[in-house]
Amino acid sequence: MEFTRVSNLDFEISRVTLGTWAIGGWMWGGTNEEQAVDTVLEALRKGITTIDTAPVYGFGKSEELVGRAVQEFGDRENIQIATKAGLEWDEDENIIRNSTPERILKEIEDSLERLQTNYIDIYQIHWPDLKTNFSETAAVLKELYESGKIRAIGVSNFSPEQMDEFRNTAPIHVCQPPYNLFEREIESDLVPYCKENDISLLTYGALCRGMLSGKMDEDYTFEEGDQRKDQDPKFQGDDFRKYLEAVDKLEEYAALNFDKKVIHLAVRWILDKGIDSAIWGARKPEQVTFNQVFGWEISKEQINEIEEIVEGTVESHSRPEYMAPPE
Repeated sequence: MEFTRVSNLDFEISRVTLGTWAIGGWMWGGTNEEQAVDTVLEALRKGITTIDTAPVYGFGKSEELVGRAVQEFGDRENIQIATKAGLEWDEDENIIRNSTPERILKEIEDSLERLQTNYIDIYQIHWPDLKTNFSETAAVLKELYESGKIRAIGVSNFSPEQMDEFRNTAPIHVCQPPYNLFEREIESDLVPYCKENDISLLTYGALCRGMLSGKMDEDYTFEEGDQRKDQDPKFQGDDFRKYLEAVDKLEEYAALNFDKKVIHLAVRWILDKGIDSAIWGARKPEQVTFNQVFGWEISKEQINEIEEIVEGTVESHSRPEYMAPPE
């Protein structure tokens, strides 16, 4: 396992973070709770120390399952929990952005209870709330940081301009945008901004919702309620076939050059592009095979070859904007 320090703070995170959106069940066709807890435990046993979750992942379910697993595993002081705030939902699962101080102060208490802990290592605003002044949101996170309830302040899905406005009131230690071989938009602005301002990059979607797992083909069956079935354009029609063709070529390249699988190539590529930690989503213990990401590197020349494979195969470059809640 590799580790990296968070911004200029006094703690580290693992360079692969366990992502727990899917174990919450929402938008993933439900969940098997015991299997979900076992998945978190398997990751911790294999050396992952950082777990990313959010209240909206299953409307509290993901946080509850992470809390159960961490309690069972123990060693809380050496585990980093990253969760989020700033989304509100009703009984019909309609979601809106709400980063008012009142909402955040309620959310953190709910999250602490579900996670069975008295502090959160990385607390992130899930999506920018354009109806709430960023200075108000930043001020309440700064208070939580100074009181010790959170160890680092983070934002997710923010632009550099939005982070500038936020940082007028409070520091940002962590930024969480989407990033993978098929979704590279952050390279032009967000990555250089975070490097320049000493903000750690904890990127989500490393496997592009499973596309880069190497486990899919054109006949793959999605469960009812799985957002990939009818919402994600990458998994539809000709685009799906093109992406799968690229995955096949990457699988061949990984085997020939590194004796690895495409899933490990996809995550190693992220790390060797200079990202601090890549979020690896899993919902079954057997999916936790991240150890094969470590002990080898991809050269700059090989990175270029890998990117040329993608650019020469995939014509569509849709972003994961369908996941964004209403502004």
